[in-house]
Amino acid sequence: MGTYHVLIVDDEKEIRDAIEIYLKNEGLVVFKAKDGIEAIEMLHQHEIHLIVMDIMMPRQDGISTTYKIREEKNIPIIMLSAKSEDTDKVLGLQMGADDYVTKPFNPIELIARVKSQLRRYVTLGTYEGKVKEIDLNGLTLDQSAKQVAVNGEEVKLTPIEYRIVELLMMNAGRVFSISEIYERVWKEPGFNAENTVAVHIRKIREKIEIDPKNPRYLKVVWGIGYKMEK
Repeated sequence: MGTYHVLIVDDEKEIRDAIEIYLKNEGLVVFKAKDGIEAIEMLHQHEIHLIVMDIMMPRQDGISTTYKIREEKNIPIIMLSAKSEDTDKVLGLQMGADDYVTKPFNPIELIARVKSQLRRYVTLGTYEGKVKEIDLNGLTLDQSAKQVAVNGEEVKLTPIEYRIVELLMMNAGRVFSISEIYERVWKEPGFNAENTVAVHIRKIREKIEIDPKNPRYLKVVWGIGYKMEK
């Protein structure tokens, strides 16, 4: 899974320690907090990629903590609840939790949920900005369906082409150098990436531009790289 940092927030030490053992076995780096206030402090001190958080805690419960975290960050939050009551679940998800596991939980199920949430965020190439849909003057990106459309017509992109478009659309107006695009999309150092990236950009333009020679969306910034017009 790579080196990802998971924060476990639970007022019961036994539960924190048990989850820590399961997650460390998966090669994840684990941080622990005993309530919501400690969790917020941890988030400011460390880079955290995912939070597993109990709902019922003293000082600051999981629901209000999730609400606070969502004001600044979009990292995945998996709620833990001792009650199988739907009201908790609905409230947690409304406040911005991404998933829900009921105690007593099955470790295998919890690990599967953690991995799936991490994978989802990592493939987006960014932990921040969990945007579902972006529209730039008729060019639309639907992240949940991983689809791109021009004026409502779906465009068939390869996974790499999609990732390039997603990166540029999520950061519309920002110019990315060729090596930066390569490193973010291919997840490896961008040495001699010019041809590879240029070929993909050309193919994307052929698919999304009405006149690829005079592009409306995907612009080249000479000597620097590419950007998606806002």
